[in-house]
Amino acid sequence: MKRAFDFLVSALGLIVLMPVMLIIAYLVSRSSPGGVLFVQTRVGKSEKLFQCYKFRTMAHGAPIAGSHEVSDNWITPTGRRLRSAKLDELPQLFNVLRGDMSLVGPRPCLPNQIDVIAARRVRNVFHIRPGITGTAQLASIDMSTPERLAQADSQYIENQTFIGDLCIIVATVLGGGFGDAASR
Repeated sequence: MKRAFDFLVSALGLIVLMPVMLIIAYLVSRSSPGGVLFVQTRVGKSEKLFQCYKFRTMAHGAPIAGSHEVSDNWITPTGRRLRSAKLDELPQLFNVLRGDMSLVGPRPCLPNQIDVIAARRVRNVFHIRPGITGTAQLASIDMSTPERLAQADSQYIENQTFIGDLCIIVATVLGGGFGDAASR
């Protein structure tokens, strides 16, 4: 049921939000040189690597790093606004449609975030698809605290329900959590 819901909502979301995404793409293209999308390898279900899509929020050529490691001067002014409103995440609806991600679940980490991967392995977090949003994001827990993050992810997995996922989605849309650590 979760996969069917993810597919339906992401497909409808892409249709409804396409005008907004086109405006964002235009703003990103005008804000600084470089492509509109930022494509990054992330760790997904069963530790399978996949390409995660986001709107580019950093200057072209900025180092690849976790959001908690990003320097303020790498982020463009447009990127800062996108991150704080979580609009940079909209292209991940394509990842949900493809089956790489879910709407709700643990945030996908980078392959070089060894401490996060190790903590998640111990708690079997990789048994489900990563999500665009989740309880850890709403609680403002990021990758800088691997054990705390893995614990929050594990608790989500143990207690997940369809109604709970709906509540997480609504809380995210209404501005729950602080968004990207680098946008603060």
